[in-house]
Amino acid sequence: MSTTISAADVSALRKQTGAGMMDCKKALQEADGDFEKAVEILKVQMGNKLGKLAGRETAEGTVQSYIHANGKVGVLVQVECNTDFVARNEDFIAFAKDLALHIAAMNPQYVSADDIPQDAKDKEIRVWEQQLEAEGKPEHIRPKIIEGKLKAWAKEVALLDQPHVNGDKYDGKTIEQLRGEVSATTGENVVIKRFSRFAVGE
Repeated sequence: MSTTISAADVSALRKQTGAGMMDCKKALQEADGDFEKAVEILKVQMGNKLGKLAGRETAEGTVQSYIHANGKVGVLVQVECNTDFVARNEDFIAFAKDLALHIAAMNPQYVSADDIPQDAKDKEIRVWEQQLEAEGKPEHIRPKIIEGKLKAWAKEVALLDQPHVNGDKYDGKTIEQLRGEVSATTGENVVIKRFSRFAVGE
């Protein structure tokens, strides 16, 4: 005997995951009406589509904010997706809000390591070169040491490479991993476009 899937269940699943109506109906049928199991099925299916999502244009999205309790630190972050439907999705909005909180706490300078301008890298390299010279490090090993320092520094200042500040909630996952999960859940290309952090005294 097949499980009867109501339109209300399909609608509720679509609202939570952002998946298409037919995908939601099939997932519920496969899960014999078990809502949570259907969510897992859709996550797996969407995960396989992640590579195809990256090239899709992001014309919708949300701007979310975070103001620290003392009123001295504030953040605005712009996160984009493909459709207005997902822009209103609770998981998508929650991700953007948590992102703003993370930026307030960790103060990243760039969205990704690729966004770091060469002059900023050169400035750090000059400092490290002086340090290594002062430490008496042999010249032939300095480039390798500086290369390692550059990679470590890029991870510190690039938002996508940072583990979320709420490590207990997100099991130490990076912002890029969390962005990928939201993309899989919604079935859309999720892009962190830009952010601004404001702090009194900085």
